[in-house]
Amino acid sequence: MPGNPMAPSLAESWSASPDGLAYEFVLRKGVKFHNGDPVTAEDVKFSLERYRGAAHKTLKERVAAIEMPDPGRVRIRLKQPWPDFMTFYTDATGAGWIVPKKYVEKVGDEGFKKAPVGAGPYKFISFTPGVELVLEAYEGYWRKTPSVKRLVFKAIPDESTRLAALKRGEVDIAIAVRGELAEQLRRTPGLTLKPVVGQATFWISFTDQWDPKSPWHDRRVRLAANLAIDRPAINQAELLGFAKVTWSIIPRNFEFYWQPPAYPFDPARAKRLLAEAGYPNGFDAGEYFCDAAFTNIAEPAINYLKAVGVQAKLRPLERAAFFKGYSEKKYKGLIQGASGAFGNAATRIEAFVAAGGTYVYGSYPDIDGLFREQASELDQKRRAAILERIQQLIHDKVMIAPIWLSAGLNGVGPRVEESGYGLIAGYAFSAPYEDMKLKGK
Repeated sequence: MPGNPMAPSLAESWSASPDGLAYEFVLRKGVKFHNGDPVTAEDVKFSLERYRGAAHKTLKERVAAIEMPDPGRVRIRLKQPWPDFMTFYTDATGAGWIVPKKYVEKVGDEGFKKAPVGAGPYKFISFTPGVELVLEAYEGYWRKTPSVKRLVFKAIPDESTRLAALKRGEVDIAIAVRGELAEQLRRTPGLTLKPVVGQATFWISFTDQWDPKSPWHDRRVRLAANLAIDRPAINQAELLGFAKVTWSIIPRNFEFYWQPPAYPFDPARAKRLLAEAGYPNGFDAGEYFCDAAFTNIAEPAINYLKAVGVQAKLRPLERAAFFKGYSEKKYKGLIQGASGAFGNAATRIEAFVAAGGTYVYGSYPDIDGLFREQASELDQKRRAAILERIQQLIHDKVMIAPIWLSAGLNGVGPRVEESGYGLIAGYAFSAPYEDMKLKGK
């Protein structure tokens, strides 16, 4: 919520036991799902047990029991102290999304996908894949009755078509309008460019650095790749300079963030490092995998690598397919990694750096040992020091080539009084929806 990333919502309060092994939640009284069913402890227990998202394995391994002392309270017991439990449960994953147990059991998972029911500010009306999603305001929402009574999310994949629709008044908000089109948007009377820096970091992952036969095994080669890329130039061309070049996979507003030193743009030194490593004429780096929605980053990055002799072939994939292959460790060569998930430094390191992480292709024993140590450290100062040391090691080993902390460039039309952009710190989209307003309404 605005002003508080862990604002009381369906749970009006919560507490942790002194030993860190139990968390108790008191549910907000009188809250109902869109179908009229009350939100109860049974729904909370059912929803957590049903969760199958990216952190399912982590939660299953660490949660000992889910208890319901009464219909308005839930107690979650852990097998061992876990400092990041609340971050995982409420922030970094979808595990805290509550669904109505009776309704899901009645219609089944497939039925729920076709006609979902929740307890949020808007209720589901219809969904046409590849065309639009329609929602209507839920008058009984606990926080406030939404001002905008109907939301229609239209699928318009092409950026120029999105901007044209905004200009014609066919849509009120257009997301992800970049480069020259963003400049055009900014110059158009009646339209407003809304840049929002969220917490989506982008980087290049050297998946073969643990293979002694790969050029990427040599730290000098990885350093050369970092020196070869002119991030500020890409930022200015694609995002009008609104992204933040922070040199980390971890957003700068995350708890336990450590600021790494910058890599200068130095292609001459990059070539010297490649020559010292035994590649005076460069080498073929194979494929460069990325989410097809972000080839605007990949293409210039590949061109900068090519300029110092590192050849890579762009391999864009549709988002679901890209992340499926990424998590299943199917790629070799280079991967353009990205994450906009909420959390803290530890959650980002767990997913992308430490052994066993969802997107981890290899790891280093010293980092893994420190990560295990911090995972159960309840002293915040000691934990912060450990996590900072891990981030220093990521930089020292040149495990990745960080690109930036991205900015979303969005267009807002003349009818909109409050778009919702920037109301929640670190969130790149419109939110909360119930706070959005049209002029004169």
